[in-house]
Amino acid sequence: MLKTRPMAIVTAPGKVEILERSLPEPGPTEVQLRVRAVTLCGGDMHIFAGKHPSVSLPVPIGHEIAGDVVALGEKVTRLQIGDRVAVEPVIACGECYFCQRGQYHFCTSISFQYRRGQGGVTTDFVVDERWAHRIPAAASYTEGALLEPLAVAVHAVQKADLSLGQSVAIFGAGAIGLLVLQLAQQAGAGQTLITDVRPARLEMARQLGANAALNSLDGDVLAEIAALTDGLGVDRAFEAVGLPVTLVQALKALRKGGRAVLVGLFEQDELTIPANIFVHREIELSGSQGYCWDFQTAIQFLELGRVDLQRLVTHVYPMDQVQAAFDTLADRQSGAVKVVIQISDNSS
Repeated sequence: MLKTRPMAIVTAPGKVEILERSLPEPGPTEVQLRVRAVTLCGGDMHIFAGKHPSVSLPVPIGHEIAGDVVALGEKVTRLQIGDRVAVEPVIACGECYFCQRGQYHFCTSISFQYRRGQGGVTTDFVVDERWAHRIPAAASYTEGALLEPLAVAVHAVQKADLSLGQSVAIFGAGAIGLLVLQLAQQAGAGQTLITDVRPARLEMARQLGANAALNSLDGDVLAEIAALTDGLGVDRAFEAVGLPVTLVQALKALRKGGRAVLVGLFEQDELTIPANIFVHREIELSGSQGYCWDFQTAIQFLELGRVDLQRLVTHVYPMDQVQAAFDTLADRQSGAVKVVIQISDNSS
C-alpha cells in the first residue's frame, strides 16, 4: 500500500500549505526518519518569496532537519533504529570529476532534497545513510537541525583562511552571520564587527561577544569600521545577506591584502561592483558553497560546547502553524533569528 505523509509546500509567493505526499520505502542504503525538528533559514525565505534563483514554485520547504531513525534499508550498516540524526540535505552523484576527488559540493549534478520533492517540514523523511549524521547525546533535536547552518558557517570560515588576531567584519547578523561570528572567535579572531538593520539581531551579536554591532540604518558603517580599525579596514569580511549593497560594503571594508567571503544567496545573478579596488588594494573575493565534509567539524564544535546554537532560537511553532512561522521570519519587527518547526512534542 502506498504510504503518504503531510508535507509543507510553498504553493505561491507568501503561501505555505500542508499537503499529502507519498512516502517511499527506504532503498537498500537509505533510512526513514521520524522528523522531530526543522529550522528555517534565509534560503527558505527566498523560496517563500518566490525569488529563489534555482527553484520554481510549487516546492517543498525545509532542509535543516533532525529526527529519529525508524526504518532501515537492507544494506544499511552504520545506523540503527532509534539513532538520533541530523540530515545533510545534499544530493551528489558520487561519480563525476569533483565527487571522485571528494569535492562533492562541486558535483556537476548537485541537487538538494527539497528540489527533488522532499521537504523537511514533514513527519517522515527518507535519506541515504551517508547523509545522516548522529547527533551528540547531550544535544537537542533543535541543535541537531542547526548543524546544517553551522556546517555552512564552518565552510565559510575555513574559506577565509583566518589567522590568529586578525580583524573580522560580518555583514548580516542572521543565523549564518552569528554562527560565523562564533566560529571566527573560536579561530582566534581579534576584533569582531558585525552589521545589520534589525536591533534584536545586533543585540544578540553583542551577547555573543561581538566587539561592535553596527546598525546600517543609523549611519555610515564603512566610516565606523574605518574608525574602529585606525583607518585600515579589516583583514577578513563575510557577506551573509545576499544584497548588492552589503557585498560592496564587505569589499570596501577590507584593508589592503584582505579577503572577503561571499556566503549570502543573491536573487539576481548580475551585479555592479567596484572593480578597481581589487587591483589597488590587492583584495580577494571568495565564494563559499554550502559544505563539504563540514558536518563532521560542526558536530565536534557542538559536542565540545564551542558554539551556542540554542541562543539563536527566537520562535517555535508546531507544524500546523508553518504559515505563521514563515510570516514571523519575514516580519522585520518580529526579532526573529531562528524559527523552529516542532514536528512532535519531544522535539525541543
